Amino acid sequence: MDILAAQVGGLLKSHGMMLATAESCTGGAVSAAITDIAGSSAWFERGFVTYANVAKIEMLGVNQATLARYGAVSEAVVREMATGALLRSHAQFAVAVSGIAGPDGGTPDKPVGTVWFAWARKHGEVVSRLHHIAGGRGEVRAQSVHIALQGVSDLLNQQTLLA
Repeated sequence: MDILAAQVGGLLKSHGMMLATAESCTGGAVSAAITDIAGSSAWFERGFVTYANVAKIEMLGVNQATLARYGAVSEAVVREMATGALLRSHAQFAVAVSGIAGPDGGTPDKPVGTVWFAWARKHGEVVSRLHHIAGGRGEVRAQSVHIALQGVSDLLNQQTLLA
């Protein structure tokens, strides 16, 4: 994880960008992986841990109607989380994650391991992806951190959000 987080930092620095995180099921683990890297203050602006729906509303501006209609673990909510992190920070790039880590909380439509991710660039598009991650709570959370960081790396390398 340290290698990936350091790679993400190098890419963000080379593009002159700062990163913000908006986390639910990972509970700040993405931010922790980032701040494990010495010098991350040069490219990590802030992290929002919004585990409860009220935190998503108050801290990120997620619309209560969106939560009511789609639920916290949804594409619509995670996209609003990423956009909200950009609006409430000085970062130019954001990653958001919301999912069901288990062992409880899953439903037939959204089983344990269902995790939505979104990556956004200030004044740019938002990219979102759904992953179904196998394993227990620890594995789901660890893989979610990896996917979140890998997505930042992939998008900056492809410059998908930099146009």
